[in-house]
Amino acid sequence: MARVKRGKTARKRRKKVLEQTKGFRWGRKNKYKAAKEALMHSLSYSYRDRRAKKRKRREEWQIIINAACREEGISYSQFMAKLKENNIALDRRVLSKIAKEDKEAFQKIVEEVK
Repeated sequence: MARVKRGKTARKRRKKVLEQTKGFRWGRKNKYKAAKEALMHSLSYSYRDRRAKKRKRREEWQIIINAACREEGISYSQFMAKLKENNIALDRRVLSKIAKEDKEAFQKIVEEVK
């Protein structure tokens, strides 16, 4: 059986890791062992934070809707409950945009809900 030398494959793999860690600080950009560790952490953080970003956006929408509701004399929770009761299918992103940009339209929605 022929002998298999793995130099090319290993070099390719290491080079790929070092390319992905380009721009990292200190030895984490050019020392393979440190770069591999830093890359594993960075990938897991990016996965986690893509989900955290969605949660954060939803929180921001809720704050905007709550502030607009309070001006109209209704709490956020009551407003959302009445929306569901009246089968008005507007999500929080759209409601927050309306509350921010078009106060009259939001007032009409609140009046319809009450």
